[in-house]
Amino acid sequence: MGRRKKGRPISGWIILDKDYDVGSTEAVSKIRWLYQAQKAGHAGTLDPLATGILPIALGEATKTVPYVMEARKTYRFTARWGEATNTDDVEGEIIATSDHRPERADIEDILEDYIGEIEQTPPQFSAVKIKGQRAYDLARAGDEVKIEPRWITIHSLKLIDMPDQDHAIFEAETGKGTYVRALVRDIAEDLGTKGHIKDLRRTAVGPFTQENALTVTDIEKLEGQERDDLIAGLDLALTGLPATSLDGPQAMRIQRGQEAIVSASQAKGIRVDNVGFVETVFATMHGQPVAICSLDGLKLIPVRVFNLVD
Repeated sequence: MGRRKKGRPISGWIILDKDYDVGSTEAVSKIRWLYQAQKAGHAGTLDPLATGILPIALGEATKTVPYVMEARKTYRFTARWGEATNTDDVEGEIIATSDHRPERADIEDILEDYIGEIEQTPPQFSAVKIKGQRAYDLARAGDEVKIEPRWITIHSLKLIDMPDQDHAIFEAETGKGTYVRALVRDIAEDLGTKGHIKDLRRTAVGPFTQENALTVTDIEKLEGQERDDLIAGLDLALTGLPATSLDGPQAMRIQRGQEAIVSASQAKGIRVDNVGFVETVFATMHGQPVAICSLDGLKLIPVRVFNLVD
């Protein structure tokens, strides 16, 4: 007989507005404790010195984390010109300086070079693994850290404001794996100066936005059902996926890990292009999540099955 899991079998998403100087793992632990949840995880690490959107999955919603990790992310951040730090943010030691301060026109001219697919070398102090160890652990130990550049995608990058000659405020929409600290570092170098991140806020992760975000304080103010009512449905993470509704027998087969056969009209309704290729399908029954599936012809094949408890 298996061991009974500790905690409540609750599922869904908390759209957390993470505070400054709080680690992502620490934030997840706090939310899991507040809800006494059996399982919790986050969708995309946010630096301790950054604030903003950290989607936290509870229970069965953890099965949808990989789909959120692939989503676009939006950041608002301030660059500090004239100083480079070893961490590429305000907490690091200054390792180089420059008297040059870029003009607005020079900054706007260079931004196009950073839109699209570009190569980026992550910061020395980052969670990138090097021979099984985190880069930040090696850097803190004083070891030489050699990180290979990687391809990332910047969907948009705008200069929002220049409050003074030392600072510039930007907004960027990025793909997976982008380090905004490295983005500021590289832009500064191309502008003939040095730079680092002064502050960083993530305003959106896919469908999760700051308009619906909650702080830990917001959650702590409520108890019982009122606190539970703050949990968003796990299906929010799957917004935009092709979806289909199953009948009872189809849903039972899927929930047992078996293939279900759909009608030709059902399959046609799922198709999203002329080729008919669908990578993932969100299957429901009476509006309730059943599984994430793939579609092969008329066969619906379960990939991740949800075991929800009423």
